[in-house]
Amino acid sequence: MTTPFQETLETFDNSYPDREYTIEITCPEFTSVCPKTGQPDFGVLTFRYVPDRLCVELKSLKLYLQRFRNEGIFYENVTNRILDDFVMVVKPRHVTLESDWGARGGITTIVTVSYDRESESA
Repeated sequence: MTTPFQETLETFDNSYPDREYTIEITCPEFTSVCPKTGQPDFGVLTFRYVPDRLCVELKSLKLYLQRFRNEGIFYENVTNRILDDFVMVVKPRHVTLESDWGARGGITTIVTVSYDRESESA
């Protein structure tokens, strides 16, 4: 199933598809909007993935994430949606996405979601 922003993500061929290695990408300026209050939410996203045949192209990832800037969406939903889109386009062996949200009302939140191709096909 495609989502509205998914077409923004681009990939390139992994030059070492037979080697297992981890790519870590940190996006320290992620923003979305609280669907209840309309106030901006600020988070740090950290992707850790083991590529298979494809790697995500970083500029496209930046542009994809920027599309959430005005999107009213809960932390849990945006984290899962980004992971689903990433898996659909990049098709990694494994990926973990952590979203670490700035304090609001004295409360911070960290949402961590993972995908593992081996456990999905079992």
